[in-house]
Amino acid sequence: MPRTRSRRAPAVLGSVLATAGLLLAGCANPSTGSDTDDPTKPVTLRFWHGWSDKNEVAAINASIKRFEKLHPNITVKSTGNVTDETINQALRAGGDDSPDVVSSFTTNNVGQYCSSGMWVDLDPFMKKSGMEKSKVFPSTLLDYTQYQGKQCALPLLADSFGLYYNKDAFEKAGITRPPRTMSELKEDAVKLTERAKGGSYKQLGYMPDFRLYQNSPDRPFAQWAPTYFDKDGKAALSKDPVSKQFFTTQRDMIKALGGYDALEKYRTGFGDEMSSQNAFVTGKLAMIMDGEWRGLKLKEDKAKFDWGTAPMPVPDDQADKYGRGYLTGTVAGISHSSKHQNAAWELVKFLTADTDQVVAFANAIHNVPSTFAALKSPKLDADPAFRTFLDIAQNPNSQTVPPSNNGGQYVTTLQDFSYNVEAGKVSDLDKGLRDLDKQIDADNVQSEN
Repeated sequence: MPRTRSRRAPAVLGSVLATAGLLLAGCANPSTGSDTDDPTKPVTLRFWHGWSDKNEVAAINASIKRFEKLHPNITVKSTGNVTDETINQALRAGGDDSPDVVSSFTTNNVGQYCSSGMWVDLDPFMKKSGMEKSKVFPSTLLDYTQYQGKQCALPLLADSFGLYYNKDAFEKAGITRPPRTMSELKEDAVKLTERAKGGSYKQLGYMPDFRLYQNSPDRPFAQWAPTYFDKDGKAALSKDPVSKQFFTTQRDMIKALGGYDALEKYRTGFGDEMSSQNAFVTGKLAMIMDGEWRGLKLKEDKAKFDWGTAPMPVPDDQADKYGRGYLTGTVAGISHSSKHQNAAWELVKFLTADTDQVVAFANAIHNVPSTFAALKSPKLDADPAFRTFLDIAQNPNSQTVPPSNNGGQYVTTLQDFSYNVEAGKVSDLDKGLRDLDKQIDADNVQSEN
């Protein structure tokens, strides 16, 4: 089962500030490493990554063995289960024991990696290799691996988010296909909701609350394609009418399904997200937003119902954009302190852009491949449920959140605001959104000082 931190958004977003502090407390000196090494000479590279599950570690170790077979002069010493905090401490300290190649599950920090110089700009390496990145990687994935024109990371597999739905529950409710618009989502959610004796829920059609598993607001918000910042880098959510539409739609959904208090009471009784007691697995929810890895988990948990996947619905006035979704993923880069940056580039290039490698790794950990060629490879897992997420990843209308220089603090601020909105604590949405923009701008100014 894949372990990307994007799958545990609330915990990750809460720790982003800690990482931000580490990055901003000591910006790296990008001149401490070397890109003059000969990658054909014998060398040992240190590769630090975050995977820890036995199957995931086996998959990354198999990837390294494939690389070493192609590059017999390069030995890769791999260290797993490493957090961003630990990586950043090591990169600031430098020295012979610090990593040469690093990977992260936290795309929100890419802006800091790039602006601080802790991860080197990969564009010169791609130019030397003749790699045209726009022809290798989907544009949305390039968006979350660069900051202000500096490509300090490349995508190393991706996550895309869509809708899982209980086909048995749909048939029982007389629903013939998954919803494609937000009005259909609300209508179907109401039809699928069953009450138990005493008025509590026996089955809820859909849980709109932002605190559920993968419902961090930036993810469903992607279906509206919001404008977070204007061309000058100022927060622009209050100026984009889709922001108010998003929150209005969510509040209407909450009201139609019984109200916030009732929904929250039901939600707090759910089992752990990654356990067999997940609310969708146990039938407590008939629809849920989740990532591509959930399909493999449903098979492992032996779900007792027939299920399917589809893109998340879109706003009614954007029906032509149906098929889009939210994208994020793992990223890889080269340490500023590495004295073997050309050899390190060979490893980064192999892990991120070699088609057979990307496909093999994606199949092994059930993630979405991150290159055009791998997405079209006949060797890729042909499971129809998985294919839904491949299509979302390739959809030109799919969205990610823009990078920032403070570790995505604006996403945390948006999350806090969203909790207040759904709880009925924001009576004036227009004013609330204006205040949200002011707070985001203030946070950005503080991070620059």
